[in-house]
Amino acid sequence: MPLTPLDIHNKEFSKGFRGYDEDEVNEFLDQVIKDYEMIIREKKQLEEKVAELTEKLNYFINIEETLNKSILIAQETAEEVKRNAQKEAKLIIKEAEKNADRIISEALAKSRKIALEIEELKRQSKVFRTRFRMLIEAQLEMLNNDDWDHLLEYEVKEINEEELEEASQS
Repeated sequence: MPLTPLDIHNKEFSKGFRGYDEDEVNEFLDQVIKDYEMIIREKKQLEEKVAELTEKLNYFINIEETLNKSILIAQETAEEVKRNAQKEAKLIIKEAEKNADRIISEALAKSRKIALEIEELKRQSKVFRTRFRMLIEAQLEMLNNDDWDHLLEYEVKEINEEELEEASQS
């Protein structure tokens, strides 16, 4: 067990023949006591400082561990967000492709329908044109007919009132 300043102070030496000068020894012991007390105080201060610094070190170690955990969680979260975004992007692309296929199919169906309608209109146009030509030719033929000339030669006589009454009664 280490000496305390009180142990040094209470230490008594036995006196021998031709021993040390008592005042000189007491003076030296007083100096040793002062130095020893100073060393003990410094040691206590250093121990307190070590305890304080150890506490701070533990605090910073905890912060470091917390930050490391936070970084890991952030990285995992970022990876998960990235994976989810990629999945969502694939779904959006797949949906867009399906919509594009549907739109293209509908457009092709409409274009086929319109092409058929155009062909039908062309056919009806030919039929109409042929019938119209035949009608006009028939009308021209009637105009070119000699019957028109006979009508112009035909004389109209006047009918009096008596003849009109007779014609209406019969």
